[in-house]
Amino acid sequence: MKEILKKLNNWLPVLSAILAIVVEVVLVNASKHTPTKQPYFIYLLATILIIFTIIALAAHFNKKAKDWIIENALFVGVAILFLNLLNIATKKLALFPVIYFPSLDKILGIIVEEREFLALCLASSGKLLFTGYFFGAIAGFATGIGVGFSKSASYWINPLIRILGPIPATAWIPLVLISFPTTFTASAFLIALAVWFPTTVMTSSGILNVENAYFEVSSTLGAGKYYQIFKVGVPAAMPHMFIGLFNGTCASFITLMTAEMLGVKNGIGWYINWQKEMMSYANVYAGLIIIAVTFFILITLLFKVRDYVLVWQKGVIKW
Repeated sequence: MKEILKKLNNWLPVLSAILAIVVEVVLVNASKHTPTKQPYFIYLLATILIIFTIIALAAHFNKKAKDWIIENALFVGVAILFLNLLNIATKKLALFPVIYFPSLDKILGIIVEEREFLALCLASSGKLLFTGYFFGAIAGFATGIGVGFSKSASYWINPLIRILGPIPATAWIPLVLISFPTTFTASAFLIALAVWFPTTVMTSSGILNVENAYFEVSSTLGAGKYYQIFKVGVPAAMPHMFIGLFNGTCASFITLMTAEMLGVKNGIGWYINWQKEMMSYANVYAGLIIIAVTFFILITLLFKVRDYVLVWQKGVIKW
């Protein structure tokens, strides 16, 4: 019986997708929802069905595919079921106000039909985000290393971190607007500030928690000050530094949405705010989906970088 349940578990996404397709085809659409050019939700379900059928079949021959499907099948199956229920509540029964809760077809249609303009907005947001994130991370590492290794730097910088750090970056908007020549530089500064604080705190915390024995041994072997900093202290503190980067990534996305309301004429945050004022909530949800997918990709890449850099700690630290 357990073996049957295990095998059935591998096919949960496929079964859930088939159920959603049957519901979409059989149930009649509510008249309140305007039809879209194409059945985008069915296209999405068909794509999911094909992909997970291939993975489920591959699981019989490939251990990696088997391990992956065992771990993720239940989550994916429930996620598809949620979309199915949402589709029933909106497109099929119109249980919620149509203007605020458009059909999944409508939202997916916006992403497909306006993909070129959304890509331009995403590129604009990416340029702003990476500019602010880069300088914020560099400043955070430099400040954190200074506070962690220098008592003088700690004496002068720690009070500033404790006073200025907890203030939300967006609270500085009035001052930033009159201090920077362009809205791009002002927005990039706000993002950098949002990244700087968690990166600084976690970097300095990681360095201060490094065992003194490491420095004593390196000093006994003739290591100089800079060697101890960059070859002993910083590598040992990297797990904390990556946590600071993760927190900074979350803060940077939050700040980006507000920063793009300062007067920039492009970007995903600007697009969402513009469509909200136009009461086009399908476009708003489309923008939010793009942000969520982008954030997921960036966090996944950051995890990959962390695993590559900290491969020497594999099995020592549990993430």
